[in-house]
Amino acid sequence: MYIRFNRILAIVACVLLLSGCGTYFNQPITVENARIGEDSDVSKTLRALPSPKEPVVVGVYKFRDQTGQYKPTEAGSTFSTAVTQGATTILIKALEDSKWFVPIERENLSNLLNERNIIRSTRKEYRKSKNPNEPQLPPLLYAGIILEGGIVSYDTNIITGGLGARYFGVGASTQYRQDRITVYLRAVSTSSGKILKTVYVSKTILSQALDANFFRYVRFRRLLEAETGFTKNEPAQLAVSEAIEKAVEALIIEGIEDKLWAVNANQETVNNLVQEYEAEKDEAQNTGLYDRYFKERRGKKSVYLQGGGALIRGDYNNAELSYSVKAGGRWYFNPYLNIHANISKFELNNQNAFSEGFNAVDLNTELTLLPFEKLSPFFFGGIGSVNSDSFDRTFFKFQYGGGIEYLVSDNIGLLANATHNILLGDELDNIAQGKRDDQYFNFSLGLNWYFDNPIKMNKDARRAKKIEEKELYNLRQRNRKVRKERSSTN
Repeated sequence: MYIRFNRILAIVACVLLLSGCGTYFNQPITVENARIGEDSDVSKTLRALPSPKEPVVVGVYKFRDQTGQYKPTEAGSTFSTAVTQGATTILIKALEDSKWFVPIERENLSNLLNERNIIRSTRKEYRKSKNPNEPQLPPLLYAGIILEGGIVSYDTNIITGGLGARYFGVGASTQYRQDRITVYLRAVSTSSGKILKTVYVSKTILSQALDANFFRYVRFRRLLEAETGFTKNEPAQLAVSEAIEKAVEALIIEGIEDKLWAVNANQETVNNLVQEYEAEKDEAQNTGLYDRYFKERRGKKSVYLQGGGALIRGDYNNAELSYSVKAGGRWYFNPYLNIHANISKFELNNQNAFSEGFNAVDLNTELTLLPFEKLSPFFFGGIGSVNSDSFDRTFFKFQYGGGIEYLVSDNIGLLANATHNILLGDELDNIAQGKRDDQYFNFSLGLNWYFDNPIKMNKDARRAKKIEEKELYNLRQRNRKVRKERSSTN
């Protein structure tokens, strides 16, 4: 048994390591040559956007780190900044990749003006001595729109955690940490100073550590020690780049929607692009900080069917688990509170002492803790009655319990729950002894079918009709296919 457990633990350690095999088996053991910078998924999306009728000339003076944070260490902090100070350059690259904007030099405008002055003075001297017809220096482009904003937040350790196990010197563990960066980008009209559009994007930065070790005596005075592992940190610069590129994409699409600029594509393509973005935006607005997606999910009414087991706790010993089936319905007062009633058929057994079938009717009040998420625990309590199969005996009871529900679709939920039933009597098993009334437990698995419209999170929120999730999914798939085709042709 001991050897078998060691083997199981070693297999678990191997599985943990293999889950990151892409990193583990590509360890840097040689000097690497310089290479072209990596693209993110947003970079490909940005390049696949429809082209504009006319690119917009924009100026970026300073898109800087506004957090003022320094890189944290175990001893405090250092003089190195937490995020890159080259966000302006990253933004200009994203503007170029989109093909929607013509960025002009404004970050180091003094250098540009100095160089133009040098050109003018040189040409002036050249015209006097050799070529009096030398043309004048062309004027500088001016921007119709200025892009402002910056990196406004860098939150460290918003989530930390890990998992590990060790047994007699054999063990493995994993740890993770998540940071978060936030970027704001706004477009300002140079003619009026009006802020045309502001967008906001956030990106998480993941750090992971995984290790496995072995430390034990394999023979007398023979100690074997081995360890392996790796740490993987998502580069902050790539996270900043992806957030800025996403902000540029959002600025373009919202500008198309508000008719700030025109797109060189047919109306169907434009509508699909805007609808997909609106669906993504709606999902983002209903997603909490820790990727918890809030949405009206459960309908006002539902019916359910459950099956499981029943276990008596009465005056006899050696209780045995027997069958139990249940059917009922729910009616919600609000997303959190509902009332439900059910009828059930079950059997209670004590080994070689008691066996009888029963029917029960329950009325409960139920509290759903997380009504706007797919997975939610719930607790309930109420009153009911129990009858024998022959209906010659009736008992009243109180019951309470809890469980968990997972929505596999908009209308179907999987249920698992347990109920403790306390009778107001001591003759359920045909014998009365002791001071405690008879009790029994139900353990059930089942399906919950919802109908009627979902209950709104807020009565005044989102009055407009939402796009059906299935249609949105098909639309996303179609647009992704179009983008892939455009990327392959480019």
